Amino acid sequence: MRAARLLAAVVLLCAAAGCGGGDGVEPKAWAKTVCSALSPWRAAISDLTEKANQQLSSAKTPAQTKTNIVELLSGAESASEKARAGVDGAGVPRVEDGKKVAEQFTASLSKARDAYGNAKRTVSGLPTADAKKFYAAVGSAFGTLKEEYERSAIDPAHTGPADLQKAFDEVPECR
Repeated sequence: MRAARLLAAVVLLCAAAGCGGGDGVEPKAWAKTVCSALSPWRAAISDLTEKANQQLSSAKTPAQTKTNIVELLSGAESASEKARAGVDGAGVPRVEDGKKVAEQFTASLSKARDAYGNAKRTVSGLPTADAKKFYAAVGSAFGTLKEEYERSAIDPAHTGPADLQKAFDEVPECR
C-alpha cells in the first residue's frame, strides 16, 4: 500500500514537473530513425522500378504487362507503408513544431503509398483485349501517379527548424 502511494506521488510529481516521454525525441535520434526507415524504401522503389523495366521489356502481351505493372505498384505501395510506419514510429522530434514536422513526414509517405495504391487499382481494373486502349490507359494511370506522387513530396528546405535540418545533415544514416 505504501509503495502504491509512493508510486502515485512520483507519477503526480513527474507530471507536474513535465518529465517523462512527452518531451519528444532528440533531433539526431529522430533523424536517424527517419532516415533508417527511408533508405530501404528508396532502395525498394529503385529495385522494383528496375525489375519492372526488365519485365516490361520482355512482356509479350497486355495481360503480361498488366501483371508486371500491378506487381510493381503493389510492391511500391507496401514499401511505402512500411516506411510510413517506420517514420511514424520515430515519434516526435524535440524541436519547435516537432509534432507538425513528424505529421508532415508521415502524411507524405501516406500520400505516396496511396498514389501507388490508386495506380495499382486503376491498372488492375483495365481490360487487356484492346492493346492500344490498354497501353493508353496505363500511360494515363502513370500520369496520375506522377502527379499524386509529386504532391506527396516534402520540400527538403522545409523539413523543420534549423536544428532538425542540422541533425539530418550530421547523421550518417541520412547521407
